[in-house]
Amino acid sequence: MVITRSYPDRLEIRPAERPVDVVVQLPGSKSLTNRALVLAALADGTSVLEGALLSEDSLVMVESLRRLGISVEVDETSERMIVAGQGGAIPAQRAELFVGNSGTTARFLTAVVALGHGDYVVDGVPRMRERPIEPLLDALRQLGVDAVSLAGTGCPPVQVRARGIAGGTVRMRGDVSSQYLSALLMVGPYTREGLRIELESELVSIPYVEMTLAAMADFGVRAWRESDRVFVVPGKQRYHARTYPIEPDASGASYFFALAAATAGRVKVPHLGSRSLQGDVHFVDLLERMGCQVIREPDAITVIGQRPLRGIEADMNAISDTVPTLAALAPLADGPVMIRNVQHIRYKETDRIAAVANELRRLGQEVDEYPDGLRITPRPVRPAIVHTYHDHRMAMSFAVLGCAVPGIVLDDPGCVAKTFPDFFERLWAALGAR
Repeated sequence: MVITRSYPDRLEIRPAERPVDVVVQLPGSKSLTNRALVLAALADGTSVLEGALLSEDSLVMVESLRRLGISVEVDETSERMIVAGQGGAIPAQRAELFVGNSGTTARFLTAVVALGHGDYVVDGVPRMRERPIEPLLDALRQLGVDAVSLAGTGCPPVQVRARGIAGGTVRMRGDVSSQYLSALLMVGPYTREGLRIELESELVSIPYVEMTLAAMADFGVRAWRESDRVFVVPGKQRYHARTYPIEPDASGASYFFALAAATAGRVKVPHLGSRSLQGDVHFVDLLERMGCQVIREPDAITVIGQRPLRGIEADMNAISDTVPTLAALAPLADGPVMIRNVQHIRYKETDRIAAVANELRRLGQEVDEYPDGLRITPRPVRPAIVHTYHDHRMAMSFAVLGCAVPGIVLDDPGCVAKTFPDFFERLWAALGAR
């Protein structure tokens, strides 16, 4: 199965003719979809994932699970996935898994296949071969798993010669990606002795780990955070199949909340509220500091924008996927916007600190780049072609800026298919444009 939408090589974004005033229905969370796919695949019985995201990232996960011998049916019309869980078993004894540029798929499945008995290879696109996975491989080796980076770079392709995981105590880094920890947590219940995971450094993107623990509990297992840097998962547990609703993607919602800010309009996103499992819902806290009004309900969030926006300083470690979104709003602010404590986003689909700085400068902004962030001083926006670096979040973020100022043309807009294939269709609908 592939994403069938197509976009031109370059796409001009035209400013909104009036402030937006819309209710936006959004696709399911990528992060929750890929976690739920793993948990359902390991569970006893058949699970139904409702409102699941159909994007490149989720579909490479689906295809990889199928290559491992796990049945996954996808109904595009109803946005539903039906997963035949294997009770912690990996049916295939040999598989080559292509994960594209999906970090969650690469890291989660590297741990999952270690539960099997066989020889498995995980590989992806050239950029994936530059994205580190060595902290996870080192943790697996501490547990007796034969897991190596085939090129010796600490990045994919990865080979795992698996004989199951006995369990025990591991020490690992937490400052590069939270996905390593989430990967270990999710396979922990199927170890014989359980896992005690001790972090050697500060954990980045903490809300994603909290999301993992909550999803695991939803599928019926116990795991907990014992202290700031210690996590525990008892062994000999089993996930239980269930019908699991996937809430809308909070990272995707950030672009539409930002659209309200950029156009001094109003955007409401239903089914994504104050009880969300996703940390990125707190992006609206930053918009509130910039002068927007935010209405938080248990099952919806509304943002009402105003111009000009206020400049702010923000530690975005916990919501780092929304860094490009805030950066793209910075030219509309009345003072500097400072983003800090996000050094780990240099290892995403692209080096997002460098990429954002480059493109904002191309648009005439004054940007100071630091190892862990950016300081953006607003200047009049200069028309330019914005390079997206094959990074979906770059494309969507700068599209929002283009809705407020003229002259922005996106190079490779189709990269949004990674997590949000119909982003532009929904954006045009929000603008009331064809």
